[in-house]
Amino acid sequence: MIKIFIGVIAVAFIVIVGFMVLDPDLPKNANVGNITESIGAVGNKFTIEGEVYKTGTYTLGDTPTMGDLIEAAGGLTAVADEYCYFPDAELKGGTTYYIASKFDSADVCNNKEIEKVNINSAAASDLTVVNGITASIANSIVSWRIENGMFHTLEDLMDVYGIGTATYRKIRTYVILHE
Repeated sequence: MIKIFIGVIAVAFIVIVGFMVLDPDLPKNANVGNITESIGAVGNKFTIEGEVYKTGTYTLGDTPTMGDLIEAAGGLTAVADEYCYFPDAELKGGTTYYIASKFDSADVCNNKEIEKVNINSAAASDLTVVNGITASIANSIVSWRIENGMFHTLEDLMDVYGIGTATYRKIRTYVILHE
């Protein structure tokens, strides 16, 4: 009985190591799970999640950009939506940033891109096609855009009247910043 148990453990270990070595989508320096990493001695903390290789919290310098944070996180995955961020957008300390996927995570095959709406150019009526954006929120988005200029990060949506954390999390995968 002990020999069988040891054999099962050994086979499981070999299978796990084999999958780690043979998985072509897993970069060699990828870390699994959230991490905290420091870049430089002084700076603000920024968290990034979504389609980056190493999600987690990073300490960056005085005026970091989204590109700096993405670089600290090991870069973008192959399914990251390049229209959901501006690399030169300046970041706000203590904020969690999200890089959306091009594909719907509920789609098992992940082969059909999500149809997204541009929050920097869409009319209020076009914004309402996104589940979670009501007519009043759409009007608030357009008003915010008129008063403050364009959205530089998806997280700027949380500055819009009527959008809290729950609504933001519901819509963030279905909007883009530029085309």
